[in-house]
Amino acid sequence: MSMWNPWHGCHRYSEGCKYCYIHKGDAKRGVNTEEIVKTDNFYAPVAKTKKKEYKMKGGQTCYLCFSSDFLLEEADGWRAKCWQMMRERQDIHFLFLTKRIERFMSVIPDDWGDGYENVTVCCTVENQDRADFRLPLFCQMPIKHKCITAQPLITDLQIETYLDGIELVVVGGESDRDARVLDYAWVLNIREQCVRKNVSFEFRQLGTHFLKDGKMYTVNPFNLCKQAKEANINYQRVLSFEMNDGIKP
Repeated sequence: MSMWNPWHGCHRYSEGCKYCYIHKGDAKRGVNTEEIVKTDNFYAPVAKTKKKEYKMKGGQTCYLCFSSDFLLEEADGWRAKCWQMMRERQDIHFLFLTKRIERFMSVIPDDWGDGYENVTVCCTVENQDRADFRLPLFCQMPIKHKCITAQPLITDLQIETYLDGIELVVVGGESDRDARVLDYAWVLNIREQCVRKNVSFEFRQLGTHFLKDGKMYTVNPFNLCKQAKEANINYQRVLSFEMNDGIKP
């Protein structure tokens, strides 16, 4: 796994951005998150050693633009070069999240076709309003690998009608002293929808304020991911050839 942030900075875009970790981290360092800047790491996927070998090793997943949004308007002049680097590095699988999926079709490269095999696009939703706006668009887009990220999840979600063609749904709560509550019942509901549609499901993290069986918990931020994993509710989709072999979900 590697990280590639070709630019830094973002603007709050919807309710899920209220306690954005990028804004909080920048504030502590005295950085203006509203200023979108190209980073020194821009050419990381194609940077080479003195031996003319790629510094970024092949055969891994690269998390792209996790300190911004890959579809951010201010990056329109830089993105074409990023697509070019992703084409060059077919040996790396690139994954990015976006809250701006409505911009996707206007910023894809000319040779996108039905999608690049080495790119996963994750559409982020946080409540039913954003799910009902973003996911119908996402469903119709030519993307080979699609993921839905419901993190931070701030309401219950009904997304089953949008799960055709989705490989993975990731769910997680909000991490902040003033974070909105994550209800475990919402997590289980989304999981049930994924199981019915045979879509992989991952419970990524609890929320700082976590409601389970009517009882409220305040969870240490360092334990959010650990306790989500310990819940042991992740689901791995069953591939068609496995089902033909008699393996059931």
